[in-house]
Amino acid sequence: MIFKFVSRFVVLVFLSVNLATAQTDTRVSIARMQYRGGGDWYNDPSALRNLMLYAQNYLPISLKPMFEDVELGSRDLHRYPFAFMTGHGGMIYNELELDNIRTWLDRGGFLYIDDDYGFDQNVRAFIKDLYPEETLFELPFDHPIYSNVFRFPQGLPKVHEHDNKPPQGLGIFRNGRLVLFYTYESNLGDGWADKEVHGNPESLREKALQMGVNILTLALIRP
Repeated sequence: MIFKFVSRFVVLVFLSVNLATAQTDTRVSIARMQYRGGGDWYNDPSALRNLMLYAQNYLPISLKPMFEDVELGSRDLHRYPFAFMTGHGGMIYNELELDNIRTWLDRGGFLYIDDDYGFDQNVRAFIKDLYPEETLFELPFDHPIYSNVFRFPQGLPKVHEHDNKPPQGLGIFRNGRLVLFYTYESNLGDGWADKEVHGNPESLREKALQMGVNILTLALIRP
């Protein structure tokens, strides 16, 4: 009888502690978008993790140490203030998935898309279907995303050379708020990945991570 009583007491205490921890956990979670169509949404898994670890030194809020994979149409998306999407190839989605993402963005979410080369055509079609009446345009270099923590007076750093084009940071605004940021011909994600994955010099990786901090700051630290 004593053993049973103690066992139940321990279980109750354990549950109470975990419940209290869950209720007081104010760390911010980040999502990675999972889509259909053959594109490798899962590539460079170290990239987002490394950015989160690096950004923790500069953000006034705490991030959870691991990101979560979320499907385009999942209601779980609404649990996250920030989502990251990347890839090289195809992408398939339906109207229900678009409506889910659109609602999430209009209610305060932020989507960052990084073209990892070969993704541009799919991204632009996706954005056009997402917001057919909005215009995707290049942000000027004096936009806060290029200076809120680290200064990038010439815009995005160029991590990988693909088609000899300048990098571009493009956005969609809703009611005066940037809700979607798309980096083209920059490939920040490869700069975030573990050094041995792409062999980028440390100075370039640092610039890519710093730009990532600016993106997270704009998305997460705002009125």
